[in-house]
Amino acid sequence: MRTYGLIGKSLGHSFSAGFFKDFFEKNKIDAEYRNFELPEIQEISSVFDLHPSGLNVTIPYKESVIPFLDELSGEARAIGAVNCIQFLDGKKIGHNTDAYGFQQSVKPFLTFHHERALVFGTGGASKAVAFVLKNIGIDVLTVSRSTEGAKQFIYKDVNEHMLRACKFVVNCTPVGTHPAIHDVIPFPFDQLSSEHLVVDLIYNPAKTRFLELAEQAGATILNGESMLQHQALRSWKIWNQDKL
Repeated sequence: MRTYGLIGKSLGHSFSAGFFKDFFEKNKIDAEYRNFELPEIQEISSVFDLHPSGLNVTIPYKESVIPFLDELSGEARAIGAVNCIQFLDGKKIGHNTDAYGFQQSVKPFLTFHHERALVFGTGGASKAVAFVLKNIGIDVLTVSRSTEGAKQFIYKDVNEHMLRACKFVVNCTPVGTHPAIHDVIPFPFDQLSSEHLVVDLIYNPAKTRFLELAEQAGATILNGESMLQHQALRSWKIWNQDKL
């Protein structure tokens, strides 16, 4: 039986194990998908010793996993984050399927209003999101707890003028994830309109407090479930070189 799995620090909320269990059953694939909770990324060697057929990587290890790999795909290198590890010819190769998943999920919702985006967070997921948006011609402003660079702001900088210019908002932080479902990032929801598309990469709960408040303000909302489904299937194709 082939073994696949997910590497992360806390995986009680994980989508991947259930998704792949159903996928394996539906396609009659003799495989299992396991969660590997690691207190420190250095413990990844114990997972490699199990000789898995493929791995996914989630918070907080999408960037720190890179030194443990032999190669990176061009996209993973450009993004600076890995969420998929392929084992091929004795090498551990890092890929990024988050970018593909995000692009596929938001594609049906984009309009001429979405020329500029406000991306919250600076971790591996936000790097993939920014990579996609820039590639499709959307200008990106990043918001986090500290400022670095001309287009990075702190939370208190987000105001009416910024949201008038940025009609696309993406939360890439884990704030609001189960069980802390009442938590929400500081945000001026009263400045949103029906022209805004607000995306939260969180999928548990299906509608975070952030999305609830954005919806109440009239914005179109989208959670991270579709992105995860697309990135998971992309990972499967990479692991198996496009074969079941």
